[in-house]
Amino acid sequence: MSQQVQGVIAPGKNEPVRVETIIVPDPGPGEAVVKVQACGVCHTDLHYKQGGINDDFPFLLGHEAAGVVESVGPDVTDVAPGDFVILNWRAVCGNCRACLRGRPWYCFNTHNARQRMTLLDGTELSPALGIGAFAEKTLVAAGQCTKVDPAVSASVAGLLGCGVMAGIGAAINTGEVGRGDTVAVIGCGGVGDASIVGARLAGAARIIAVDIDDRKLETAKTMGATHTVNSRSTDPVEAVRELTGGFGADVVIEAVGHPETYRQAFYARDLAGTVVLVGVPTPEMKLELPLLDVFGRGGSLKSSWYGDCLPSRDFPMLIDLHQQGRIDLGAFVTETIGLGDVEQAFARMHEGDVLRSVVRF
Repeated sequence: MSQQVQGVIAPGKNEPVRVETIIVPDPGPGEAVVKVQACGVCHTDLHYKQGGINDDFPFLLGHEAAGVVESVGPDVTDVAPGDFVILNWRAVCGNCRACLRGRPWYCFNTHNARQRMTLLDGTELSPALGIGAFAEKTLVAAGQCTKVDPAVSASVAGLLGCGVMAGIGAAINTGEVGRGDTVAVIGCGGVGDASIVGARLAGAARIIAVDIDDRKLETAKTMGATHTVNSRSTDPVEAVRELTGGFGADVVIEAVGHPETYRQAFYARDLAGTVVLVGVPTPEMKLELPLLDVFGRGGSLKSSWYGDCLPSRDFPMLIDLHQQGRIDLGAFVTETIGLGDVEQAFARMHEGDVLRSVVRF
């Protein structure tokens, strides 16, 4: 039988979010119902609310989550009721050209649950990133569930479902930061700080944090930044060059998603260096660069999709590193809140007051 639960929806563009009763159907073939234990408030959810992703309102928000599998549909073998899982929004298909070439982190045919959750009146909901986890229970494709050690806190585990994984992966997977590299990270919110953690984990010798907010720069130091630059008062390109012997950084990670900061990243890298775009731009943004500079500076310009992660590989690994004390995922949790506090959490996010607010159930 279908179930009625409470969830947070975005009813229309820029309208305040609200808690509504959600109908969660029984899982069909290849699907699972997950009892959500914790879900982070990610900037992507705010993008959905603002209409920055698409206009398929109403949205069931929330995607950075962990919980326990309650039930599974036919043909599901990888997870079972009782499994503690992190939800991911790129469930690989195993059959597309990327998967068949041994590059499943680039899967071109990721999938979600086929059935839709609805409001009481039958209105179909669009789950954020195919998850919709600002809800007591949610319906997902079974492939979106990644089993991890249940000893870890759900508040910590859920963060790997999006922002923290995106940042760490931007450094270690996409940017391929190596031992002794110099790294600059532009934008020190949750994803940027996770990029700093990833760069430190990879053995970077110098990690330069760039932001316009001194509070964020102080936090970046606690995450592993060796140097900081306030780009409100200092030219970040010149500052990064000065801190790297006049050359620029080996890897520059842009965690803002804005043309101006991307240009800064482009020119703050060394010759043959790498730029990684992990910040999410909005549809109307345009980028203009001299093509001769693109050719002449060489190197790589990369976009990082979800930190180019493979959830089945990366989630358990990072949970293990957290439990060993080698990375502190708990440092990203600023506060825990209730379902009814999501709108206020968006406001605190906008003001830069938090790394992550986490909804606990």
